[in-house]
Amino acid sequence: MLNLAETRHFQDADKAREFLEAQRWPNGPVCPHCDCRIVYKLTPKPGSKKPVRPGVYKCKACEQQFTVTVNTIFEDSHIPLNKWLLAIHLLCASKKGMSAHQLHRMLGVTYKSAWFMAHRIRYMMSQPSFTEKLRGVIEADETYVGGKRHRGEVGRPSANSHKQAVFALVKRDGDVRSFHVERVTADNLVGILRKQVDKSGVIMTDSFASYDGLGVRFGAHHTVNHGNGEYSRKEPGVATIHTNTIEGVFSILKRGLTGVYHQVGSHHLHRYLSEFDFRYNARKIDDTQRTLLALSQAEGKRLQLRESSESRTGAMDSAN
Repeated sequence: MLNLAETRHFQDADKAREFLEAQRWPNGPVCPHCDCRIVYKLTPKPGSKKPVRPGVYKCKACEQQFTVTVNTIFEDSHIPLNKWLLAIHLLCASKKGMSAHQLHRMLGVTYKSAWFMAHRIRYMMSQPSFTEKLRGVIEADETYVGGKRHRGEVGRPSANSHKQAVFALVKRDGDVRSFHVERVTADNLVGILRKQVDKSGVIMTDSFASYDGLGVRFGAHHTVNHGNGEYSRKEPGVATIHTNTIEGVFSILKRGLTGVYHQVGSHHLHRYLSEFDFRYNARKIDDTQRTLLALSQAEGKRLQLRESSESRTGAMDSAN
């Protein structure tokens, strides 16, 4: 199996560009402006004083010039493509993520550039919409991340807490889908469940009151009572009743957010959830395949700096 990290694509910008061209256009260049395949590569004329950047093509139909970075997360970036490839590989290979400070040191770019690169990569990892509903046994649970509890607060944080609520669904031996929710209410949680889970699904939750009544909306609803020390049980003809899978997902998420990123702005939390969901859902393939899978989602996604830095206060991860 090819180890992408050992190839020349990480050391040479031109090799990285050729690699991206082969990934994006396996059957030859295609104009990103009009989808025309009749294109030609621009080369400098002998004796011409006008330089031509490597990898520039021109479409014969619309006469627009383009490179492989147009209409991707790499568009308008002055950072060499080999550094982009390395950053993507590092985020795909690190189970609990990699801080912008670490990327800044390893790639030799500014901290601001590393932070923005990481957000573009998280945007690339995101799934814009889920076309198919989850089926089978689905575990659902909520957790809280970031911020601090009020003094003396126990159990679930109050509505005035600075902690952020995350609701997630995971199919047994399948994919996870995580959502940043404003409040953990029955309307919010059940609304997400109805959009994401097929009516035939078997739902496993804890005994939180907001999940009451799910049995009439889905194939079945089983609960475990953590307050009484119950974490798993068996019933005839039913898959083992527990929420251990989703709690394992939350464990990885919290270790990453707390131990690697330290501080995450609430308006950026959905991007971090996309990152952790992507790695979890691609857990059964190796780092190189996971990197290639991420690259296959680069097209059509472009994140502007102003969209990433609406509020800089507390927005950046602060790992050393």
